[in-house]
Amino acid sequence: MAKSSSLNVRVVEGRALPAKDVSGSSDPYCLVKVDDQVVARTATVWRSLSPFWGEEYTVHLPLDFHHLAFYVLDEDTVGHDDVIGKISLSKEAIVADPRGIDSWINLSRVDPDAEVQGEVRLAVQMLEDGRGRCLRCHVLQARDLAPRDLSGTSDPFARVFWGSQSQETSTIKKTRFPHWNEVLELRELPGGPAPLRVELWDWDMVGKNDFLGMVEFSPQVLQQKPPNGWFRLLPFPSAEEDSGGGLGALRLKVRLTEDRVLPSRSYEPLRALLLEALRGPVEEDTTSPLAVLEQVTLGDCRQDLATKLVKLFLGRGLAGPFLDYLTRREVARTTDPNTLFRSNSLATKSMEQFMKLVGMRYLHEVLKPVISRVFEEKKYVELDPCKMDLGRTRRISFKGAPSEEQVREHSLGLLTGYLGPIMDAIVGSVGRCPPAMRRVFKQLYLRVEERFPQQEHQDVKYLAISGFLFLRLFAPAILTPKLFDLRDQHADPQTRRSLLLLAKAVQSIGNLGQQLGQGKELWMAPLHPFLLQSISRVRDFLDQLVDVGGDEEAGGAARALAPPSAVLREGYLLQRKEEAGLATRFAFRKRYFRLSGEGLSCAKGPEWQVRSCTPLAHIRAVERVDEGAFQLPHVMQVVTQDGAGAPHTTYLQCKNVNELNQWLSALRKASAPNQDKLATCHPGAFRGGRWTCCLQAERSAEGCSRTHSAITLGDWSDPLDPDAETQTVYRQLLLGRDQLRMKLLEDPSLDAGLEADLGKGSSATHEPSPEVLARQRETAARLLEVLADLDRAHEEFQWQGQRKAAPGLPAP
Repeated sequence: MAKSSSLNVRVVEGRALPAKDVSGSSDPYCLVKVDDQVVARTATVWRSLSPFWGEEYTVHLPLDFHHLAFYVLDEDTVGHDDVIGKISLSKEAIVADPRGIDSWINLSRVDPDAEVQGEVRLAVQMLEDGRGRCLRCHVLQARDLAPRDLSGTSDPFARVFWGSQSQETSTIKKTRFPHWNEVLELRELPGGPAPLRVELWDWDMVGKNDFLGMVEFSPQVLQQKPPNGWFRLLPFPSAEEDSGGGLGALRLKVRLTEDRVLPSRSYEPLRALLLEALRGPVEEDTTSPLAVLEQVTLGDCRQDLATKLVKLFLGRGLAGPFLDYLTRREVARTTDPNTLFRSNSLATKSMEQFMKLVGMRYLHEVLKPVISRVFEEKKYVELDPCKMDLGRTRRISFKGAPSEEQVREHSLGLLTGYLGPIMDAIVGSVGRCPPAMRRVFKQLYLRVEERFPQQEHQDVKYLAISGFLFLRLFAPAILTPKLFDLRDQHADPQTRRSLLLLAKAVQSIGNLGQQLGQGKELWMAPLHPFLLQSISRVRDFLDQLVDVGGDEEAGGAARALAPPSAVLREGYLLQRKEEAGLATRFAFRKRYFRLSGEGLSCAKGPEWQVRSCTPLAHIRAVERVDEGAFQLPHVMQVVTQDGAGAPHTTYLQCKNVNELNQWLSALRKASAPNQDKLATCHPGAFRGGRWTCCLQAERSAEGCSRTHSAITLGDWSDPLDPDAETQTVYRQLLLGRDQLRMKLLEDPSLDAGLEADLGKGSSATHEPSPEVLARQRETAARLLEVLADLDRAHEEFQWQGQRKAAPGLPAP
């Protein structure tokens, strides 16, 4: 049984941050760390004390992580970035509320003595002889200590305290992975039992030593079970200093999901019920798993569940029938066509996630050229007289300062100059739109046309499709390109305004001009002729889009979102092979890498012939490399083993920490099935006859740091995992189990109420016929039985795990 842990993190926004620049503002960004390892970096929001990021990350990580931290920094083009503050959340604080954390949290000051990390390995013995009791503390080694020196390393030594006595190990220079292997003995003095405390320090020639962390053991632990193993370093006990809002605050959303995924056979009955629901009449469907899920899932959980459901049915080749089922439910209970798909229902969220899973490459092909042009040109664009700043505009005419009319005309020309290529790319993209998306849109078109056939509703079938494609995909991607991977950075304020106006225009076109000339934004009127001209082109485009034949395959085994030969990630990286010379910076050469389901290939450029290709099956570890190894940041290593069993290491440097994390994640996921992965590795490099990390002199020495193959980033391109996806569905269904039990009881008064709840949005409820009621009860009983079987399976596997740890444990 596999265990999985997923951390969903959304860095929403900040407020009241302190100004760090002479301009009276800041350029804030946020680092997200899990157990002191950076897993994500938000983009910088320029010139803002109340930044909006809206960036979301899913981190798959081991179950034994300890804490999550957010650091807010001010980016500086010269010198080091200024640290503004931090927020630290323990695992216990995150899991305290099953719904997770969703609140504003004040930033705290960053205390260097509290910024400890790493582990220490100890073996302690309590001995007695003729002179009394003796404590023997074997200080073996430490790993992943915090760097305290400018070189990116430390000079660590250990200090052991027992009662009023203390002893020190020797100091090991320039390493974060020291090997002491020293035994320190301390005699018990009168005064009773005392705790053992081991402190690690960085030795400094000038000034005071820097604290690296500590561990402490009570007298009871020393007597009953003396410590022997690796122990996580902790800061000195002290309350975290809350600035009281003086450093500002962050709005965060954090949710931890811990699951035990059962063997695939355990989920087959639930999957069979889910598939069966697709074939039933939606009007009578109030107790199937999909109907219950629609009722009990709210908020952020609905988006996550929609993603899992879409992937589950996509793997069966049934994404189309699944979305058609939800569409039929939504359409059947909608009486006013103006409200169709306007809420965040399960149907709406599932369609959104389907478009991201299947159509992200299509979105990039359509929008990326124009979005890149807007970012590069940085033109001043404004149509609203209330927002025009004539002092900031560039000279439009040589006759003096521009007037409002001149700015408006110039902005109108720029906007149409951007909108024209965008609309040309969209209406000309029928052949590039994924066939699966086109088939889903065709079903949507036909269902809406069937529900609203009246002449006055002839545009509703177009609005249903454009509402998803334009209003929930194209327009949001234009407004926030960073969140759709169209750009690496957020836009500056001027470019952000241009993107907002473009997104408004595309949204108006997607609404087929229904709200033109209405509302408060009458200053958009100069754009109306262009928008009206584009609307007829959009109708023709949608007619062509749904003119597609064929259906999705009726079933089949789960499959990946892309074939094995598809490119999972590509781009330029700086490469250095292990066998290169002693030169550091110049040994790295720029190469173009492609990662596919077959291997990692390398060439001089995108169009060049492949010079080398490493099969995925040869990869044994993919890890970060310390900056001190080559005096370079953002370096990773790919450790491989060839057919003869010989190990090889390739070092790759990325542009920034985000690119580093994305490559690490992609390589780890692609090589996940590999056997014989390394449990430890060296985060340094073997140079000058020793490892730069732990200073060991043998190239073949055992690694001094744990590997992190379980830590990956979740994204739209993740491979399908039907068992993990069904486990998520099971967990969500448990929330509706009590209501199903009530329905199964012989209380007819409960039926109408539950049916009304499960079918929110319908125009009216009616008393079901005895035949329908019997089918509903039968379906509810089957679902409860399936959930009970899964409960028992989880209990059995949990007992088996406990039995391994404690043989002789009685069966549940």
